[in-house]
Amino acid sequence: MAIGEHLLGFFSDALSPRFFVGSVRGVRGKVGRSSGASQSLWLASNPSKRWGEAFFLIYTPFWLVLCLGIVVPYKLYERFTELEYLILGLVSAVPAILIPLFLVGKADSGKSLKDRYWVKANLWIIIFSYVGNYFWTHYFFTVLGASYTFPSWRMNNVPHTTFLLTHACFLFYHVASNMTLRRLHHSIAGLPQSIQFFTEAAWILALSYFIAYLETLAIANFPYYEFIDRASMYKVGSLFYAIYFIVSFPMFLRIDEKVGEPWDLPRVAVDALGAAMLVTIILDLWRLFLGPIVPIPESKQCAQPGLAWFQIHDSVMQNESV
Repeated sequence: MAIGEHLLGFFSDALSPRFFVGSVRGVRGKVGRSSGASQSLWLASNPSKRWGEAFFLIYTPFWLVLCLGIVVPYKLYERFTELEYLILGLVSAVPAILIPLFLVGKADSGKSLKDRYWVKANLWIIIFSYVGNYFWTHYFFTVLGASYTFPSWRMNNVPHTTFLLTHACFLFYHVASNMTLRRLHHSIAGLPQSIQFFTEAAWILALSYFIAYLETLAIANFPYYEFIDRASMYKVGSLFYAIYFIVSFPMFLRIDEKVGEPWDLPRVAVDALGAAMLVTIILDLWRLFLGPIVPIPESKQCAQPGLAWFQIHDSVMQNESV
């Protein structure tokens, strides 16, 4: 009975408009004012972290409306060249780094840049999202049957624009995850450790799949991000994409979460690289043991796989035939 009451309280809060209204009201006041301890079960107790999460949360509607409320519904992308796509990515991502340099919260006013949470969060997401785009996008090509067909300047056959937009998206996803996990921790604090573990694991899995599915659905009206089988991508591909977040959400939460135990930038970088390596291993195990979710014809395969282990060289084929 006690377990049910704990979980019921958490889920009723998480699904209630009070979460969004109350959290935004609270963080608005704290962005420019107090650096005292947070009374909210959703917000960080670390003042610098609370300010950083508040900023990322309030900044999100800017790039979200720009991309999904203006560019996509009005089909402005039809007139975009490589330059316009690059500018869109820069306008969406760069302010997350530039604005806090000039809009300094009270909690950060006495701190050096390297000690401010927003710097650490940006560094973690930059590393994680860079690895995701540079390497993991090729799993989308070879396992999920995805392809980018819009004009773009590319690195390793991945559009520069996606590197930038991913940064903005992942900042929002991870801040939202931090808030829900923090609230969940408070709700189940009195339960046995094993139940706490499995409850948190179940929530991370559900939230990861929900965000992956929602992103895939949100960009469905953009015609130049194509899938061989969109229905399979929604159902199965979203689980593949959710692997990113199953690993990253609990790891990202740990940054400066405990008061009096600040992380330095080297630790942040190593943690992000460790998370990226774990995701890479899991994705490649899927590729090896489960394979593509749809048959991928040669015409749809990536012309430049970009990853050595995706290529079967003639010398290897000859050695196997001997």
